[in-house]
Amino acid sequence: MKTIKILSIVLGAAIMSSCNNKSITNKSLKTEIDSVSYAIGMDVARNISTTATEIDKDILIQGLVDASDSTALKIEKDKVQQIISTYFQNKQIADRKKQQEEAAKKAEEQFADVKAAGEKFLEDNMTKEGVEITESGLQYIVEKQGAGDKPTAASTVKVHYHGTLTDGTVFDSSVDRGTPAQFGVSQVIPGWTEGLQLMAVGSKYKFFIPQGLAYGATPRPGGAIKPFMPLVFEVELLEIVK
Repeated sequence: MKTIKILSIVLGAAIMSSCNNKSITNKSLKTEIDSVSYAIGMDVARNISTTATEIDKDILIQGLVDASDSTALKIEKDKVQQIISTYFQNKQIADRKKQQEEAAKKAEEQFADVKAAGEKFLEDNMTKEGVEITESGLQYIVEKQGAGDKPTAASTVKVHYHGTLTDGTVFDSSVDRGTPAQFGVSQVIPGWTEGLQLMAVGSKYKFFIPQGLAYGATPRPGGAIKPFMPLVFEVELLEIVK
C-alpha cells in the first residue's frame, strides 16, 4: 500500500474520531481552500470507513499526538510501516478466504446433486477388483508396472494422460493430441501430485480422483468439469526430466 493511501486512512480516522467527540469547529466554506479541505476530509473519511473498519480511533489519535513528541512513542519509528503493511496483508488474506468460503457454500448448495453422485461413484468403485486406495482417498488401478525411478514432489515429469468424467466424457487428453505433457509434480492438482509419486517410470496407472483432490468447488471455467466432480485419469509416466 502506498504511503499516501495509509496517510489518508490515518487522517480519515482522526477526522471521524474528532467528529464523534464533537471537538471540531463547524466552519463555513468561504474560500476555495476551505472547499478543497472539506472535500479531502470527506474522501479520507470514506476511505477509513471502507478500508480499516477495525481501527481503534482513540488509540489512533493518541498515535498522532505522541508522534509530535518522539520521547512518548510506544512503537519504534522503523517498525511503523511493517506493522501497517502486515495488518493490511493479513486482512487481504482473511477477506479472500472469506470470499472463497462463501463461494464454496453457494456452490455446494447449487451442485449438491453433483457432489452426491460423485461420492456414490467412488463408493461403488472402491469395491471393484484391482482398485487400491490411499489414506487421502485417492483410488487407483495399476495397469502396467514400470521398473524405473519414482518422481518426488520436486521432480519434473513427462507423461501421457487421458482425462474423463465419471460418465466417460473426455475433457483433456495428451494421448488424443499426440504430444506428451511436461510439468512439475507439485504444479498440478493434489490427486496428480500424490499419484505420480506412486509410479515408477514406465508405469501406467488409472486414477479415480475425489473432488477434494481435484478442483473442488472451483473448477476451471468454461470446461466440462462441474464443481465437486471426481475425475478419472489414465496416466503413463514416460520420463523424469533431469
